Amino acid sequence: MNPGTIKQILLITDGCSNQGEDPIAMAALAKEQGITVNVIGVMEHDTIDEKGMKEIEGIAMSGSGVSQVVYAQKLSQTVQMVTRKAMTQTLQGVVNKELRQILGDSKSVEDLPPEQRGEVMEVVDELGETVNLDVLILVDTSASMKNKLPTVKEALLDLSLSLNARSGNNQFGVFVFPGKKKDVEKLLDWTPQLESLTSIFPKLTTGGITPTGPAIREACAYFKKKRSLRSLLSRDDEQYFEESM
Repeated sequence: MNPGTIKQILLITDGCSNQGEDPIAMAALAKEQGITVNVIGVMEHDTIDEKGMKEIEGIAMSGSGVSQVVYAQKLSQTVQMVTRKAMTQTLQGVVNKELRQILGDSKSVEDLPPEQRGEVMEVVDELGETVNLDVLILVDTSASMKNKLPTVKEALLDLSLSLNARSGNNQFGVFVFPGKKKDVEKLLDWTPQLESLTSIFPKLTTGGITPTGPAIREACAYFKKKRSLRSLLSRDDEQYFEESM
């Protein structure tokens, strides 16, 4: 079974969007394109208000992803946990689709006897180590994120190390919002390594609005552009994967 490439948006923010399109609607758009949207809310000494919490949960729910709110010092393990958990969820969706084709519409992994269920989960774990993964990271650089950015950088470097220990290929891209001149700015083009963030992150300026919706919209467009450039992956694989979500 070849599930193609898993596509994820990882949104790291500390509050509510206040400019542009509704981020929850944009996450639904991403889901339609076969992209999972995960959201991590970062706190330091502050807290995220109820409106912010609802938005974080709403974006992840709408984008078929995972959300988590954490203090900055726990960010590194959370970023890895959320990325892997979402990957497993997506792969379970693919496996369930296969099972339904074999056993009929009513069957899913949960319906199998314990022994067979264990075997299926082994397949999911194995796929998690071998599947190709594209992660587009969106980093909130509004004023309140200023002191959290060094921690974000470390967490992303750890994520890169953790995922590169798998045998599957990884591609990472990084966007920040707001950018210097526009709502969203590309910081790093698709790359298998994130080491270059070490030199880029300290130069980031923070401040201004929080255009979360436009950032997700831009990420979707960027995935589309990558897909049209990627001739190595056959259409069938890509199509198969999007229908499984």
